[in-house]
Amino acid sequence: MEARRLAILCSHLNPSSPYPTRGSILGASDCTSGSSEDEKVESSNLQNDCVFCKIVRGESPCIKLYEDDMCLCILDTSPLIHGHSLIIPKLHYPTLEQTPPSVSSSSYLEQSPPRSMQVVAAMCSKVPLISNAIVKATDSDSFNLLVNNGAAAGQVIFHTHIHIIPRKKRDCLWASESLRRQTLKLDKEATQLALRVREQLCRVPEVHLVQPSS
Repeated sequence: MEARRLAILCSHLNPSSPYPTRGSILGASDCTSGSSEDEKVESSNLQNDCVFCKIVRGESPCIKLYEDDMCLCILDTSPLIHGHSLIIPKLHYPTLEQTPPSVSSSSYLEQSPPRSMQVVAAMCSKVPLISNAIVKATDSDSFNLLVNNGAAAGQVIFHTHIHIIPRKKRDCLWASESLRRQTLKLDKEATQLALRVREQLCRVPEVHLVQPSS
């Protein structure tokens, strides 16, 4: 079984031809490819006017880096730097806080019955694999992992996604990196802030705090 998983993974990362064809690079993801009937029903809830949903449905082109049954990684069409990429879920959730804790999914690798799988966890679990590949492919030193959640935070496309931004020494990408950071004052204001955050966490329904069983 592990050998089969590795073979399928390698088929995504290494096309049979030593040079990817234009179709394999620009071909958009099909959200129902290798999916269960449940996933096909859920994918019908994708938004018609969302650019990421169009990519998932195969209606818009993308330069695909990675794909599995839960998410897709593509090159950003307006990159901040060479290699800037996005991990997006195949189902539509406008923002991170609106992404439900779990969705019904089945593994097309194991042909198992539907199981509960966290969307955010599925996206984040791919970060080490994909970021390492991007850093090496761009001869970078490091990378930023970024989520713009909400308009004030710079979110432009309201389909939750994670940015992987490769970095090189002295690339001066972020102006804020040159700013001097202030030391946190352990005073009444900081204590009250911590209290307010903890109060908000106490209001979170218990179901969202419990890890779903596999």
